[in-house]
Amino acid sequence: MSDSLHTPEAPHPTPGVSVRRMRGKGEPRFPDGPKADPAGSHFERRIRSFQPRRSRVTAGQADALQRLWPKWGLDIDGQRVIDLTELFGNANPVVLEIGFGMGEATARMAAADPDTNILAVDVHTPGQGNLLNLADQSGLTNIRVGNGDAIILLREMLSPDSLDGLRVYFPDPWPKKRHHKRRLIQPAFLTLAATRLRPGAIVHCATDWEPYAEQMLEVLTAHPAFENTQPDGGFAPRPGFRPLTRFEGQGLDKGHVVNDLLFRRVQHEQHPAEHAQHEEHDQQDHDQSSTGA
Repeated sequence: MSDSLHTPEAPHPTPGVSVRRMRGKGEPRFPDGPKADPAGSHFERRIRSFQPRRSRVTAGQADALQRLWPKWGLDIDGQRVIDLTELFGNANPVVLEIGFGMGEATARMAAADPDTNILAVDVHTPGQGNLLNLADQSGLTNIRVGNGDAIILLREMLSPDSLDGLRVYFPDPWPKKRHHKRRLIQPAFLTLAATRLRPGAIVHCATDWEPYAEQMLEVLTAHPAFENTQPDGGFAPRPGFRPLTRFEGQGLDKGHVVNDLLFRRVQHEQHPAEHAQHEEHDQQDHDQSSTGA
C-alpha cells in the first residue's frame, strides 16, 4: 500500500484527508511530482545529515504535488547548473533554506518579503506538498521547492556567489555522540556554502538543542569566511523576520531554549587549495627565471 495520487478519474481531494490506493509495481509515487531519488547513483556514497521520513500524504498535498511540482518544483539531480533568474522568473535576491518541515514558516517569510526569492529544500514529501499548497493558496510566487540533497545542490547545481542568504532552522541535532558527524553545520559544509554565498550574505541558523547550538557557534566563529553579526560574539536575539512556529512555541512552553546564530559572509579569501596552487605556480615561475628559461 502506498500514498495516493490525484488522477482525472478520482474525485476532487478533500484537504486534510489522507487517501491510499494500490500502486502498480514500478509506478512512480507522483508521476508529475518529485522523484524518489533524483540524484540516483550519480554521486558518491557519504554520510548524510538527513534521514528521509515516510509519512502519509494528504489528498490536498498530493494534489498540490501533482499540479504545482512541474511549475515550482526542482529535483536535485546534480546534472546541471541552475540559472536562478530563469528558475524564479526575476533577478531578485535568492535565499536558500535547508529543511523547512511543513513549510508554514517559509510561507510566512515569503509573504512578508515578496522581493526575496526562497529556494526551500527538503526530502519530506508531505512537507513539500504542504508548502506548495500554502504558496498556491496565498498567491506566493517567490518560493521554489527543491527535492533532494542540499549538498549536491550547492556543489553541483549552484553558481559561485549566486546566493544572498542561507537559512538552516532546527536541523536534526543527531544527539548521540557517535552521530555528531552527521550534523549539517560542520567546517566542510561551511567551506562549500561560502563559495556560493555573495560577500555580505547572511547565514542564519536556529536550534533548540543547546549542545548543537554551541557547536554551531564554535565552527562558525572559527571559519575564516564568516563573521558574527553580534558584537559580543555570541548568539543573536530571534530576528523579527523568523516566525515563531507552533512547534517552537510548544518547546518554549516546556522550557526549551532556542538559540539563533547570524553570521555574515566576509570578502572572499583564497581557498587553501587555490593558495597552494598559486604557490606552486609562483615557484615554477621563480625556477624558470632562475634558469633563464
